[in-house]
Amino acid sequence: MWTALVAAILFEVAATLSLRASEGFRKRIWIIPVTIGYLASFYLLWLTLRLGMHVGVAYGVWTACGVAMVAIAARFLFREPLTWLMGLGIALIVAGVLTIEMTGAAG
Repeated sequence: MWTALVAAILFEVAATLSLRASEGFRKRIWIIPVTIGYLASFYLLWLTLRLGMHVGVAYGVWTACGVAMVAIAARFLFREPLTWLMGLGIALIVAGVLTIEMTGAAG
Protein backbone atom coordinates (compact mmCIF):
# COMPACT_ATOMS: atom_id res chain seq x y z
CA MET A 1 0.00 0.00 0.00
CA TRP A 2 2.72 2.48 1.00
CA THR A 3 4.92 1.36 -1.88
CA ALA A 4 2.14 2.19 -4.35
CA LEU A 5 1.65 5.59 -2.71
CA VAL A 6 5.37 6.43 -2.83
CA ALA A 7 5.46 5.43 -6.50
CA ALA A 8 2.37 7.59 -7.16
CA ILE A 9 4.11 10.55 -5.55
CA LEU A 10 7.29 10.06 -7.56
CA PHE A 11 5.37 9.81 -10.86
CA GLU A 12 3.35 12.92 -10.01
CA VAL A 13 6.48 14.89 -9.15
CA ALA A 14 8.20 13.77 -12.36
CA ALA A 15 5.12 14.71 -14.41
CA THR A 16 4.85 18.14 -12.79
CA LEU A 17 8.55 18.88 -13.32
CA SER A 18 8.18 17.71 -16.93
CA LEU A 19 5.23 20.08 -17.30
CA ARG A 20 7.49 22.92 -16.16
CA ALA A 21 10.27 21.78 -18.50
CA SER A 22 7.85 21.84 -21.44
CA GLU A 23 7.58 25.63 -21.17
CA GLY A 24 3.84 25.64 -21.77
CA PHE A 25 4.14 22.73 -24.21
CA ARG A 26 6.31 24.77 -26.52
CA LYS A 27 8.74 21.85 -26.17
CA ARG A 28 6.31 19.18 -27.30
CA ILE A 29 8.56 16.22 -26.49
CA TRP A 30 7.71 16.79 -22.82
CA ILE A 31 4.05 15.88 -23.47
CA ILE A 32 5.09 12.20 -23.30
CA PRO A 33 6.53 12.18 -19.74
CA VAL A 34 3.76 14.51 -18.55
CA THR A 35 1.04 12.19 -19.84
CA ILE A 36 2.71 8.96 -18.70
CA GLY A 37 3.58 10.45 -15.31
CA TYR A 38 0.10 11.68 -14.49
CA LEU A 39 -1.60 8.52 -15.75
CA ALA A 40 0.75 6.32 -13.72
CA SER A 41 0.35 8.54 -10.67
CA PHE A 42 -3.45 8.42 -10.72
CA TYR A 43 -3.44 4.67 -11.33
CA LEU A 44 -1.10 4.12 -8.36
CA LEU A 45 -3.16 6.45 -6.17
CA TRP A 46 -6.27 4.45 -7.11
CA LEU A 47 -4.38 1.25 -6.28
CA THR A 48 -3.38 2.68 -2.91
CA LEU A 49 -7.04 3.37 -2.11
CA ARG A 50 -8.10 -0.04 -3.37
CA LEU A 51 -5.53 -1.66 -1.07
CA GLY A 52 -7.33 -0.04 1.86
CA MET A 53 -5.65 3.24 2.71
CA HIS A 54 -8.10 5.93 3.80
CA VAL A 55 -8.58 8.62 1.16
CA GLY A 56 -7.82 11.47 3.58
CA VAL A 57 -4.48 9.95 4.47
CA ALA A 58 -3.54 8.90 0.93
CA TYR A 59 -4.50 12.18 -0.69
CA GLY A 60 -2.95 14.26 2.08
CA VAL A 61 0.38 12.47 1.87
CA TRP A 62 0.29 12.44 -1.95
CA THR A 63 -0.35 16.16 -2.32
CA ALA A 64 1.88 17.33 0.53
CA CYS A 65 4.86 15.28 -0.53
CA GLY A 66 4.29 16.36 -4.11
CA VAL A 67 4.23 20.06 -3.19
CA ALA A 68 7.35 19.79 -1.06
CA MET A 69 9.33 17.69 -3.53
CA VAL A 70 8.40 19.87 -6.53
CA ALA A 71 9.35 23.06 -4.68
CA ILE A 72 12.72 21.64 -3.66
CA ALA A 73 13.47 20.07 -7.05
CA ALA A 74 12.44 23.23 -8.93
CA ARG A 75 14.94 25.18 -6.85
CA PHE A 76 17.77 23.07 -8.22
CA LEU A 77 16.50 22.19 -11.70
CA PHE A 78 14.99 25.54 -12.71
CA ARG A 79 16.62 27.93 -10.23
CA GLU A 80 13.20 28.90 -8.85
CA PRO A 81 13.13 30.67 -5.49
CA LEU A 82 12.90 28.71 -2.26
CA THR A 83 12.80 31.19 0.60
CA TRP A 84 12.86 30.47 4.30
CA LEU A 85 9.16 31.34 4.39
CA MET A 86 8.46 28.75 1.70
CA GLY A 87 10.52 26.28 3.74
CA LEU A 88 8.35 27.06 6.74
CA GLY A 89 5.27 26.42 4.62
CA ILE A 90 6.67 23.05 3.54
CA ALA A 91 7.38 22.20 7.19
CA LEU A 92 3.79 23.11 8.11
CA ILE A 93 2.47 20.93 5.28
CA VAL A 94 4.55 18.01 6.53
CA ALA A 95 3.34 18.60 10.09
CA GLY A 96 -0.27 18.66 8.88
CA VAL A 97 0.13 15.44 6.93
CA LEU A 98 1.76 13.73 9.89
CA THR A 99 -1.15 14.85 12.05
CA ILE A 100 -3.65 13.45 9.55
CA GLU A 101 -1.65 10.22 9.27
CA MET A 102 -1.44 9.74 13.04
CA THR A 103 -5.12 10.44 13.63
CA GLY A 104 -6.12 8.39 10.58
CA ALA A 105 -4.14 5.41 11.85
CA ALA A 106 -5.74 5.70 15.27
CA GLY A 107 -9.27 5.82 13.86
